[in-house]
Amino acid sequence: MSEFSVGIRQREAVSVLDLKGYLDAHTAPELEKAFQKQLEDDQYNIVVNFSDLSYISSAGLGVLMQFIEDVRKNEGDIKLSNMSSRVYNVFDLLGFPMLYEIFKEEDEAVEKFQNKSEKLS
Repeated sequence: MSEFSVGIRQREAVSVLDLKGYLDAHTAPELEKAFQKQLEDDQYNIVVNFSDLSYISSAGLGVLMQFIEDVRKNEGDIKLSNMSSRVYNVFDLLGFPMLYEIFKEEDEAVEKFQNKSEKLS
């Protein structure tokens, strides 16, 4: 069975999901649970850090699509960061850069949320 884990940590008002290992049809439910927990906790500013993810299948991409509408409906967003070129190529091939902001570094993605909240203050 594939190795996969999701770590969740807070950076001020932003939840960071750290993905590690292989995200495929067998492991996608674990990511679904992590997103569901964010929604239950009213956490709608989410950064997904891919630095330790070595593989993603269409099932993993489907999880991201499953939650984006609910997150944005609650005035939040899902931003993606730290992708290897291999993982980025999968996202790029399927047109995800038109749907999601993708950042080289997690700090940039978190900062984008902070800049948004400063403008609303």
